[in-house]
Amino acid sequence: MAKEHLLEEFPPISTAAWEAAIARDLKGADYEKKLIWRSDEGLAVKPYYRAGDLKDLACLNTAPGEFPYRRGARATGDWQIREKIDASNAEEANRAACAAVAAGAEGIAFSGRLVLSSGELSLLLANLDKVPVHFEHADERLIRLLLERLDKRPRAAGISTGCDALGSVGFAADVIHAAQAGFVPFTIHGEAFEEAGATAVEEAGFALATGVEFLAAVQERGVEAGRTAAAVEFSFAIGSNYFFQIAKLRAFRMVWARVMESFRGAPDEAQARIAARTSRWNKTVYDPHVNILRATTEAMAAVLGGADAVIVAPFDACYRQPDEASRRLARNTHLLLKHEAWLGRVADPAGGSYYVEALTDFVARESWKLMQEIEVRGGYRKAQAEGAIAQALWRSLAAREQAVATRRRLLTGTNQYANPAERALERIDTERASGTGRGARIYEDLRLRTERHVAAGGKTPRVLLAEIGDVKMRMARANFATNFFACAGFEIEARRFRKAADIASAECDLIVLCSSDAEYAALAAELMPKLKALGRSTPVIVAGRPEKPEELMAEGVADFVHARSHPVDVLTRWQEQFGIKD
Repeated sequence: MAKEHLLEEFPPISTAAWEAAIARDLKGADYEKKLIWRSDEGLAVKPYYRAGDLKDLACLNTAPGEFPYRRGARATGDWQIREKIDASNAEEANRAACAAVAAGAEGIAFSGRLVLSSGELSLLLANLDKVPVHFEHADERLIRLLLERLDKRPRAAGISTGCDALGSVGFAADVIHAAQAGFVPFTIHGEAFEEAGATAVEEAGFALATGVEFLAAVQERGVEAGRTAAAVEFSFAIGSNYFFQIAKLRAFRMVWARVMESFRGAPDEAQARIAARTSRWNKTVYDPHVNILRATTEAMAAVLGGADAVIVAPFDACYRQPDEASRRLARNTHLLLKHEAWLGRVADPAGGSYYVEALTDFVARESWKLMQEIEVRGGYRKAQAEGAIAQALWRSLAAREQAVATRRRLLTGTNQYANPAERALERIDTERASGTGRGARIYEDLRLRTERHVAAGGKTPRVLLAEIGDVKMRMARANFATNFFACAGFEIEARRFRKAADIASAECDLIVLCSSDAEYAALAAELMPKLKALGRSTPVIVAGRPEKPEELMAEGVADFVHARSHPVDVLTRWQEQFGIKD
């Protein structure tokens, strides 16, 4: 039987041919503006990638588990399901940890400061000898207790802590000298950079610079690089920029392997131990179940990027103490991805993707460059003391927050597609909701201000979206205005009208005219006298950006809302008009 060559039906197409087809479809539109996306990291992301984009990239043909670990440190894609336990005492924490393990958790992260004595440590670790345990908030006292316990009672599973690697280098060197195999006493906290505003490149670059500083400082105290590397874990936060987050972990393993090579570590000592958790920065108080979807994609990115352990935060952790139901949902996110979606069965499934490989190379090169710049300044600690790290993070955070405020970066249910009927004031722990940096807070403050006003006996402003005239434009602008004013928790009613007199007689606190630019002048000239005749001072806003706004303002139009409006500024101003203040 003749062998069929199905791919012969798809002859190769040159890049020039693709570009010519794109140019025809654009019909003169600007290629850069329409198809090139400029990421926060400064990369101009192309609309498509081809095999030629991988030319000269390093280590593409290595297998998972091979130096420099571009494709992962393991031959499978499996990961440890690490669950965070937040409890008030050792007994309660142990009980919660054992229940989590019984329900599918594979590792435990204790978040509280629960141990002051060896007795409390024994109570905390009871029945967990075969379960990897991580102590997020560990000090020197706890680490010494752990060393003593492991000397007397070795464990089948490892122990790690979140103790800051650079907190006390002398102490770190002593601990590493004394540490048993399987004990990872220190962490380099890349997630702190991400939640302070860092881009993927900055998070990887700053974590790398911290690691270089730690290796060099401990090496000066007589500890070889391989032993130091085995005593440190890297912790990263995984945000919503899916492919960049996958590339971030892949890139970091590569550059860390190169660092270890430069410190004369053996190839098998150069495997970065990576723990990842879903980011806090993009989680929201309003429409909180969307956080489940965000955390799912972030967990997928962590897994596909090759993280060794992953924490999925409960959807409500950003505004209250999670209950059993929300913890179960977070745990089941892991279980679904591992046992139903089978993500753990294949190592590095993104390997070979033109786009992901190009991103990996970009993040690796730029994070290495950033590390070198920090080294030129005298190292991470010196750069930090001089404020260079904080300044870089502030710039990135300001850009990220501005993107959220102006809705160029969307948080579904918060700054876009908000549910104006939703109320959150009674279900949130205000201190917890404001305790961590989150991008949604600027909009949540607007909503909560309205809720507090109503709770104090005030009225929820009622906005009438008056659809009139051109069918296409009135619907588009009503949809825009709905999303715009819902962000402040105002009551919204959209109605269609045939004449201005009907609009004037409608009961509301604010009228938003939704029509075409060409119709606004005549509409305002008819509506404003009718409102006055009825003795009403209801403010009128135009949805759109007419060419001659001054003419409409002369008729009495109070404001304009459009794509270039700054939503937070406009909504705050109208809250003040309605007497809604902090």
